[in-house]
Amino acid sequence: MLQTLSTASSLWNPSHRSACLEIVEFQRSQLSSLSPCPFYLKFGSKSVQKGRALVSGTFPYACQRPKQYPASKKPGEYPQNMDLPPVLPKKKKKPYPIPFKEIQKAARKDKKLAERGVEKPLQPPKNGLLVPELIPVAYEVLDAWKLLIKGLAQLLHVIPVYGCSECSEVHVAHSGHNIQDCKGPRSSKRRGLHSWVKGSINDILIPIESYHLYDPFGRRIKHETRFDYDRIPAVVELCIQAGVDIPEYPSRRRTNPIRMIGKKIIDRGGYVEEPKPWRAVDPSSSSIIDLDTCGACERFPPPSPEDVPIIAQETMNAHETVQTGVTKLMKKYTVKACGYCSEVHVGPWGHNAKLCGEFKHQWRDGKHGWQDATVSEVFPPNYVWHVQDPKGPPMRSALKRYYGKAPAVVELCMQAGAQVPRRYKPMMRLDIIVPESEEASLVA
Repeated sequence: MLQTLSTASSLWNPSHRSACLEIVEFQRSQLSSLSPCPFYLKFGSKSVQKGRALVSGTFPYACQRPKQYPASKKPGEYPQNMDLPPVLPKKKKKPYPIPFKEIQKAARKDKKLAERGVEKPLQPPKNGLLVPELIPVAYEVLDAWKLLIKGLAQLLHVIPVYGCSECSEVHVAHSGHNIQDCKGPRSSKRRGLHSWVKGSINDILIPIESYHLYDPFGRRIKHETRFDYDRIPAVVELCIQAGVDIPEYPSRRRTNPIRMIGKKIIDRGGYVEEPKPWRAVDPSSSSIIDLDTCGACERFPPPSPEDVPIIAQETMNAHETVQTGVTKLMKKYTVKACGYCSEVHVGPWGHNAKLCGEFKHQWRDGKHGWQDATVSEVFPPNYVWHVQDPKGPPMRSALKRYYGKAPAVVELCMQAGAQVPRRYKPMMRLDIIVPESEEASLVA
């Protein structure tokens, strides 16, 4: 079946008066309906012979627009260069991961059910029960977490790491950089230059700790009782609540779900006396020492030179496993983060310890402003400058826009011989050639 598009154009010529009609025919299959704009009008210069008269002019005709895909939208494709996430100001509350309108909508829905006395429908793990399909994921994350700490402790004997004593800047190279971006208290005397000291594993893997709870749906932690609870890495606490059994950190496993009406729990199965903390047990004789970064470099000796690339690749894979697993677990299990500081709490609601000292903490009496946490708050990437030549000259402020960044673990493993995952290459700007200092002024 043919579909006819006709366009007419009247041309004025001093020698004759005539109207020219050009008919262009397309088959229906040529005008694709999958494209948001299947065809468009295009103007072109043509000559049409009508009898003995030769008429020249510009005639419109229909053309099919080719289907285009943005470079960043193709499956499996990454942009050539990508900027890092913006640094949030400290004198302002963090944005909500979930839009505030959706939070209000869910709260209104719960309020209507509570006013009618209808019990709130809860699915695991919101009702206190475990999710069976996520228990293997939790064990895999915990094993990768141990391997990540062990690999970083071994690589730090080979790859030098520096940290600024005045700010949180970290640099992975044989010498510190000369980029003048220090925000420390005495940075003005050094004109923004960093004061480099030898770094540790906590500079690479930022320790984010959380209170360990025997019953996340039990009594809330108060400011006076905060010392009765252990502080462990937030990743480990997330794995424990997801089904991992650690004798030193027991957790209550419910067989009957809890019941709620609105925000009030009407049936939690009663309160259970919590066991004593693990401090009663010698921590050096237990396996919990492998879960913490404290003293990791002293526990593991330096590796042999031929084993460094293998350890680096295993550490890189463990880092990706932890990040992927934490993302899967946080889609089901609730983790709260303070909107003003770096405090994280794994559980359905935050604690009441008055430990926040960030922006306008006096208005909140030191209490945290709890909101849903993101993966970067539980497992922070800690971006550092990517160094193309670790043994080369130090980086300069004049060439700052040509340098890329990468997570500290990725940069450390890459310098030790590991393969960089594809998703980190755009932010590392591997395709940019850093010019010389005298050539930088000539670059547009």
